Amino acid sequence: MNDDKTEKTSRQQVYTLLVQVGRKSGDGLPKGASGAAIMCYASGVDEAEAVRETVAILKQADLAVLEVEGYGTLEEQREGGAEIGAQDEALMQRALDENSVIVAQMTPLYGDAG
Repeated sequence: MNDDKTEKTSRQQVYTLLVQVGRKSGDGLPKGASGAAIMCYASGVDEAEAVRETVAILKQADLAVLEVEGYGTLEEQREGGAEIGAQDEALMQRALDENSVIVAQMTPLYGDAG
């Protein structure tokens, strides 16, 4: 039975997501910013679940999610030629271990998006 449990747990993967957010009262973004780009590592059985969990958490943080772009799993990124640093790998592993969403980087955006 332990083998079955291990298989179920191993279905979780970590997905890299780039989330664009706009302004909303109480969002905590710097004065003058028009929004932000947020790099997240999120666990899920598939990318759709990782996106849903990420959006839910960011909305709880009073952020106005506009768009989410998925970059796939660590393996998919490496197959595509991406170089992933040790710090990012450690954050991805933490997201997997904790079954969580990790905000790796948040960059305020300034000026008009359009």
